[in-house]
Amino acid sequence: MSIFEYNGSAIVAMVGKNCFAIASDRRLGVNLQTVATDFQRIYKIHDKLFVGLSGLGTDAQTLYQRLVFRHKMYQLREERDMKPETFANLVSAVLYEKRFGPYFCQPVIAGLDDDDKPFICTMDFIGAKELAKDFVVAGSASESLYGACEAFFKPDMEPDELFEVVSQALLASVDRDCLSGWGGHIYIVTPDDIKEKILKGRMD
Repeated sequence: MSIFEYNGSAIVAMVGKNCFAIASDRRLGVNLQTVATDFQRIYKIHDKLFVGLSGLGTDAQTLYQRLVFRHKMYQLREERDMKPETFANLVSAVLYEKRFGPYFCQPVIAGLDDDDKPFICTMDFIGAKELAKDFVVAGSASESLYGACEAFFKPDMEPDELFEVVSQALLASVDRDCLSGWGGHIYIVTPDDIKEKILKGRMD
């Protein structure tokens, strides 16, 4: 079993009309044993920028602390929040500088830029970015997430429809992966509002 699947994870980010959704499962496991059912994988950097960290849980928490430190230093120096694209470059650089002893994480970055246009991207554990205009996925359930998102995605969805699509894609996908699950945690972010919702799993 890959080290990336040791704790299990499922993360998806999807764009809508001037909004985005980012969602994750809530299971923390050790191989097939479930340890916790309320594990946090999505972190808020500022009101219009979120990062999801799949992979090894301990590395994800360490990487998140480093990213918060670097973002706070940027805020002090520049007196503004980081744009999503800039933050993606920062995450990529942080991962690449540790390439010989890497963080076993696959980040998913989602945010709104200054024109309220959604930006999403993911990258591998040494910082090679993959940009997308529709959705990005990461984690042990990524294969089934790709299929569900391809089937459900429509361009220019309103926030309510986007919530429905992302939640159904996430729940359908984690049912097909025994290393992730126990419901989901979804953020729907618009220029004026952040909605946070906890999903119960189909088996709860």
